[in-house]
Amino acid sequence: MVRLTRVQQQERTRRSVLAAAKDEFTEYGYTLAKVDRIADRAELTRGAVYSNFPSKRALYLAVLIDMVENITVDEPTPPVSLDDALGVFARAWLERLPMADDTASGGRLQLRSLVGVLDDEHGRAVLAEIARLEALLLAIALESCEPARAVRRVRLAELVLTMLDGSSHLAEAAPGFGDPFDLARACEHLAGIDLADTWAPAYLPYITPAQPCEDTWDPPTGLADEIGGDEVDFGADGLVTVLGAGRVAAAEEAVRSARPGEQVTVVIVTNDPAETGRLVRLRVVDLTSCLRRVFEPEVWQRVRLVFDDDARTVSAIGLTDFDDETEAAVRVQDGVIVARAHGRGAAYAASTADTSNAWRGKR
Repeated sequence: MVRLTRVQQQERTRRSVLAAAKDEFTEYGYTLAKVDRIADRAELTRGAVYSNFPSKRALYLAVLIDMVENITVDEPTPPVSLDDALGVFARAWLERLPMADDTASGGRLQLRSLVGVLDDEHGRAVLAEIARLEALLLAIALESCEPARAVRRVRLAELVLTMLDGSSHLAEAAPGFGDPFDLARACEHLAGIDLADTWAPAYLPYITPAQPCEDTWDPPTGLADEIGGDEVDFGADGLVTVLGAGRVAAAEEAVRSARPGEQVTVVIVTNDPAETGRLVRLRVVDLTSCLRRVFEPEVWQRVRLVFDDDARTVSAIGLTDFDDETEAAVRVQDGVIVARAHGRGAAYAASTADTSNAWRGKR
């Protein structure tokens, strides 16, 4: 018999807990599920379950992440128009709707339901920020369908996601109501609505300016892009912004203010990786799995999205502390940090900073 290493045994235990938890949540739902029963199903102690997942909420989110990460994603067929992209995306998203013979609890798991899971103000506030990030990621893809028009599509993305998410809530409360194909067609027709969408936040003139500098940049390695899956090249010229889970909506400041041709890397951090971190990961991975079925990775070629659980980027940019409200950014040029900014609007400040004098001194 082959003896498992400690790491292999830990992974085996973790997989056993996840499988048992999925069965428990499918049978009883989140509210009525019991950690003791999960431990019995996995033939482990209650302590073994909690050593891997510190709370029932963390375990539930981990089960959903595991489900989403194991969805097979086929190579996309690039959409021919904006309405085509909306229809294909909607159909991919609506595949989560439960079947008629699914149990109520099993259907909620299939829907990635968070009803009863997020019962605190912080969790709800973070979810609102994540929803805005989701809309941005979808909008970037939609904007690629009409490159000549240069129209912001965030409001359109918000409208589409509102319709689709609403269909999930209705499917949970009244299963079988409505036709998913009608919803997909309705999403297609949203392409023709003029939402007068522009990006011009009123607070931009009042953001604290960035600090020009010439600091050594030691780029972190081994961090993957959650959109495309490849390792991120932190040594590339561009903007690196670190956002706490409660500030992820500020990613649009980084995307919209970035200089032409420069890479935008959005790094998400949290001081609560077990629950808040898993919540962010679940929503982002779930959305990107749908997006990758519609759009080619080149659509987000300038934008990289990273989950930095080990705070490697935080250390690299010189932060000594971070939490869910963190907002910091640096601009990198030729292997050197040429601007730093902290606080609200940090990405915009770092990207638009005049670094010509500092850079002239280096040369």
